[in-house]
Amino acid sequence: MLNTPATIGRSTVRNRIVFTAHLTGFAEDGLPSARHVAYYAERARTAGLVITEEHAVHPDDHPYEHMIRGHDPAVLPGYRALTEAVHAHGSLVLAQLNHNGPQASSLYSRAPVRGPVALPDPLFREVPVALTEADLDELVAAYADVARRCVDGGFDGVELQCSQASLLRCLLALPGVADRTGLLLRVLEAVRAELGDRILGVRLGHEDGVDVLAVARLLESRVDYLSTTVGVATSSLYLVEPSMHTPPGYAADVAAAIRAAVGVPVVAVGRFTAPEQGETVLREGRADLVGFARGLIAGPRFERACVGCNQECVGRVGLNLPLGCAVNPRAGHELQPPQARTARRRVTVVGGGPAGLRAAATAAARGHAVTLVERERLGGQLALAAEAPGRAELGHVVRDLIAECRAAGVSFLDGEPDLDAEVVVLATGARPTRRWAAASDVRDVLDGSVSPSGSVLVVDELGFHHATSVAELLARRGCAVEIVTPGMVVGQDLGLTLDREGFRRRAHALGIRCTTDTLVTDVGDAVTLVHHPTGRTEVRRYDAVVGALPPEPADELWETLRGRPGVYRIGDCLAPRRMDAAIRDGERVAVNL
Repeated sequence: MLNTPATIGRSTVRNRIVFTAHLTGFAEDGLPSARHVAYYAERARTAGLVITEEHAVHPDDHPYEHMIRGHDPAVLPGYRALTEAVHAHGSLVLAQLNHNGPQASSLYSRAPVRGPVALPDPLFREVPVALTEADLDELVAAYADVARRCVDGGFDGVELQCSQASLLRCLLALPGVADRTGLLLRVLEAVRAELGDRILGVRLGHEDGVDVLAVARLLESRVDYLSTTVGVATSSLYLVEPSMHTPPGYAADVAAAIRAAVGVPVVAVGRFTAPEQGETVLREGRADLVGFARGLIAGPRFERACVGCNQECVGRVGLNLPLGCAVNPRAGHELQPPQARTARRRVTVVGGGPAGLRAAATAAARGHAVTLVERERLGGQLALAAEAPGRAELGHVVRDLIAECRAAGVSFLDGEPDLDAEVVVLATGARPTRRWAAASDVRDVLDGSVSPSGSVLVVDELGFHHATSVAELLARRGCAVEIVTPGMVVGQDLGLTLDREGFRRRAHALGIRCTTDTLVTDVGDAVTLVHHPTGRTEVRRYDAVVGALPPEPADELWETLRGRPGVYRIGDCLAPRRMDAAIRDGERVAVNL
C-alpha cells in the first residue's frame, strides 16, 4: 500500500511516503540554499510528498539563526530551484509556514518575541509582547503573503504548523481565550484564497491541553489533509523527536483517532524508520499516508536504518549547526559529489568497529579490493553498547554496515592482517582506562566479564550513555546504584539528544542516586570523593565501582607503521569519540583513496 497513489485535495501523490517537515540549518542569510535543493531532491526519489522545514511568515519571528525567511521576496529563486528539483522526481512539494510566537528567542532578531498574552513560555522564558488586534490582522496578511510567494515559487501547496512550536498552537492551548481558533481559521481562509486548488494542510499536535479531535473536525472542511505529531517544544520535546527508547509507531494512535473523526487524508508520524512499519499502519487503516523524517535522513532509499540516536540530526540542529546523520555521513552533503576513484588498490582495514566497517564498505563500493581483519567482535564497542537497556537498536548500525560490506565484496579475515597491502587503514579502536585497579569499566559489565552486586558506584566522566545505560542495567539486576560525576548533571550530553528526561524518569523509578559536582580521587577498600565546589572530602564504601572514563587509543600498530606511505588511522585509535565521528572518519578515508 505504501507505494500506491493517494489523492490529496485535487492533487495526486505517486505514493504514500511523506518526508515530513524538520529543521535542517541549511539556510544562507535567510534564503533557501543549494544544499537544501540537493537534500530534498535526494529524498524525493523515494517520498511522493516532500514537506520542507518551516518558513518564517513575519520578520519578528527569528527563533534560530539559519531559518528560511518566507517573508523576504529574495527567497523566490531558491524556492524555484528547490521545487523544480523535487518535481524532477515526480514528487509534490509543500512549504511549511509558521510563526513561533512566544516559543522563540530574541537572540537573533534583537527584538521582543510576540505572543497571545504577556506570559513567558516555560521553556523559552522570554516575556512576549501581547498581540493586539492590529497585530493579528498583520499576521493573517503575512501568512497570505508568504503563501502567494510559495505559489510563485512553484510549491504545490503549503502546510501550516499548528503543533510543537507555533503561535497558532499556543492560541489553541491557552486557557481563558474565548475564541482560541479564530486566528487559525482566519489564516486558513486567507491562505486558501492565495492557493486556489493547491494543497492546504495543517499539522496538529496532540499535547498541551489541545482537544485535537475537536480542532480536526473544525478544520475538516477547510483543509486537504491533516498531519500529526506528539509533544511540544515546551514540556515534551523528547516526544517530538524521540530517541531509541521510544518504539516506532508510538504516535500512530493520534493519527488513527483523527482519521476516524474526519474525512480528509491523515498523515501518521512517530519514529517510523522502515517501510514495513508504514505498511502496517496503512493496512490497519490508521492513516492514509505515513511520515518519515529521520528514517529518510539515515537512508534516502531505506537502505540503512535510523536508530534514533539523535546525535547528528537533533543534536547538531540544537547547537545551531547544520543537520547531519550519525549513520549516513552523506546526509546534508548531497551537493558534494563523490571524488573520482583512483586506480584499483589492495586495501587492508584492521579493525571491524564502525570506523573500520564504514571504511571497508565505502572503499569496496568504489572498486578497491578490500580485506577487513577483526579477531574479536564485528561492530566493536557499538555492538557491545547494544547490550545495554534501551540501546539494542545500535545493533542495527552494525548489521547495516556488515551488509554493506558483504554487498560490496569485502573479504573478512580473523587472522593476521596483510600489512604490505597498498593501503592499510588502522581502525583498532580504544581500550578502557584502568585508573584504579579496584574498579571495573562499563565494558566489563556489558561483555559479562564482571557481574557487580550489592551497592555499586558508577563514575560518569563521559557525560553520555556509557554511565547511565550501565547504571540502568545494574539497577534492573537488583543493585543499589549511585552515579557520581564531576559535571553539573549526570549524563550532561543526554540533553542534546533529548534523552535526559527519559533517563531521569527511569532513574527515579529504579532508585538510581545521582550525585553531581563530585570527583572520585581514589578507589581501594573505600572510595574517596571530593565535592569540588567546596573541597569537602568524603570516604564511602561500595561493593563495586564501575568507571565510564575517557578511553585510551589502541594505537600500537600505528606507532609501528607511522610514516609509511598509504597507512591511515581512523576512529578511536586516532582519537576516542562517538559513533558518528568513527563512521565519518571511515567514509572520509575511503573516498580519498
